[in-house]
Amino acid sequence: MANSLTRFGLIIALAVSSGSAWSAEKVNLVLNWTPTADHSPFYYAKAQGWYEKAGIDLTIEVGKGSGASSLKVGSGGSEFGIADLATMLVARGKGADVVALMSIYANTAQTFYWLKSYGINGPKDFPNHKIGNPPADAARVMWPAFAKAVGIGADSVSFVNIGPTAKIAALKSHTVDVITDFYNEHDLKVKEFGDDLGFVNWKDIGLNPYGNSLVVNGQFLQKNPKIAEDFVKITQRAFATCVADVEPCLKVLLEQASGLDRANQVNQWERIKFMMTDQYTPTKALGWIDPDRMKSDYELVQTYLGMEKPFAVETAFTTRLLDTSVKMDASKVKR
Repeated sequence: MANSLTRFGLIIALAVSSGSAWSAEKVNLVLNWTPTADHSPFYYAKAQGWYEKAGIDLTIEVGKGSGASSLKVGSGGSEFGIADLATMLVARGKGADVVALMSIYANTAQTFYWLKSYGINGPKDFPNHKIGNPPADAARVMWPAFAKAVGIGADSVSFVNIGPTAKIAALKSHTVDVITDFYNEHDLKVKEFGDDLGFVNWKDIGLNPYGNSLVVNGQFLQKNPKIAEDFVKITQRAFATCVADVEPCLKVLLEQASGLDRANQVNQWERIKFMMTDQYTPTKALGWIDPDRMKSDYELVQTYLGMEKPFAVETAFTTRLLDTSVKMDASKVKR
């Protein structure tokens, strides 16, 4: 009898365990690029089991650019993604069903880099030069806006397909004359090129659209509002935790992603904290998306690129899932 009860208890335990596993929602997060410091909060939260405890079975997928991640999320190929917000608006204008839930970069990270020894002193000298970046890179998608803002022709340069990890080598070998990259990688280029390095952040020429953000498939959001809300709040908590102390977060990242230099990732994180901070993220909520700024970003895309299928910008984002008790700690940002 005791053995029968033991077997029965084991069966019940297995059934409960199986039921719990079965009830977990499988979701995919497609990154904008290969994992670096700005993605470490996702890896950290997953390693801590925070998503799992909320019933989220998370897979993190390496990305191929904000254009690609926006379209993949918009088509339902991935539930969540990371994408440059202006690039996401371009995709939505093409019919992609994608909605922004949380800003990661409150300031644009888009930056052009060149070597002064190549005879380039600024963007006005870009015409007739080669710019290297991946084909789905946000800077390439938004290039017409940059070109118009600095007063050069959008067709005055040629683009060369360069992978994210090959940009510095391509610039050094003169395979290309200019590269695009995120400002969080700035220190690596300073170390490599020193005083010969020239650069301009898009903010410096008056273009400051929201940068990398957490986005979701619109239909998934409608059908699974609780999962989406849990995902956002866990992600907020993860970023706030990493802002407080990045060491555990980078430890997990370096264990999960090969080929990363720890010192470079530490430098990146310091730049990332700066880009996470605007007037709203320390006061409203970490990840806050301001309606007026989104309207400006929409107008930026509309003015410089045109919108294939115009839409009401307020349908392209929501802040209602954010935990307003979680705020960006601006005291942790080095100026």
